[in-house]
Amino acid sequence: MKAAILVEQRQPLVIADIEMPAELLYGQVLVKIHYSGICGSQLGEIDGVKGPDKFLPHLLGHEAGGIVERCGPGVTKVKPGDRVVLHWRPGEGIQAPTAKYQWGPRTVNAGWVTTFSELAIVSENRVTVIPNEFDLEIAALYGCAITTGFGVVFNDARLQLGESIAVFGVGGVGLSVILATKLTSAYPIIAIDLYDHKLQKAIDFGATHIINSTREDVRKAITALSPGGVDVAVDNTGIREVRELAYDITHKRGRTILVGVPKSPGEKMSIESLPLHFTKTITGSHGGGIDPGYHIPRLIRLQQQGRFDPKGMITHSFTLDEINQAIEAMRRGEVIRCTIKM
Repeated sequence: MKAAILVEQRQPLVIADIEMPAELLYGQVLVKIHYSGICGSQLGEIDGVKGPDKFLPHLLGHEAGGIVERCGPGVTKVKPGDRVVLHWRPGEGIQAPTAKYQWGPRTVNAGWVTTFSELAIVSENRVTVIPNEFDLEIAALYGCAITTGFGVVFNDARLQLGESIAVFGVGGVGLSVILATKLTSAYPIIAIDLYDHKLQKAIDFGATHIINSTREDVRKAITALSPGGVDVAVDNTGIREVRELAYDITHKRGRTILVGVPKSPGEKMSIESLPLHFTKTITGSHGGGIDPGYHIPRLIRLQQQGRFDPKGMITHSFTLDEINQAIEAMRRGEVIRCTIKM
């Protein structure tokens, strides 16, 4: 099968044919990938933001829509023919041994879920069944972007009716935060980004105000819209200065949620900690604390009922052979969320 392999950090992925294991192990599921998303986390893996990678060469990707081909021993949650979302958050089922593929004389490692390949062997607890008629390209968004965004709003921030929110960075996760926020009747919903096309999409998804940080004083603009600070500030960028600003413009009784991963290993941020002794809070988000088996079917039902529509989030589609072009387009800020069509 064809796959995109991370062979060396800070270098393009290598597209190559690799061999599947002869048998599936206990708890493993073989999925034919139809669409994979690309998340900023994969860019971080390529760039080595967490330091040297001891598992090279290995496969990447953690959000996809596909169809189950075969199941290993012990698997009861899914069966061949099921349409599924592949997700990085563990859900119900077995956490199986990670798959190993063969690339000539070299072993290619993989985690509990990978999606940058035509076929993928994943753990049972990384797949969730979805309705047969559901669009597999949209399904890929449920592997990370949509679930993280909704989890940030309802689990991490616990956003309440009429509260204010500022969302720094409106890519896939940021737009999903805005989609979820719109369901709470929050106001104002402020989107901050570098790119006008992303800010326009934020308005389409429910933002009430937008700020282009290349042209406006963000602190001043947010203070004018929400004197005293916003009830919730969400950072999706991982940039130190932005994380610090998000905390600074959070109300003294508000919550700052850090979603984006820091850009350098060991990077620290500086904040005034005294408000934390009272009612202000700051916390990191781990995928919004989502339980995939519980939340994905419920969110899909909400989408099917017309409560929100994520389709405009996917702005570009590429083939697997074009995956490095897709990654560079993400780095340039040209795409909001792109998919890889297998």
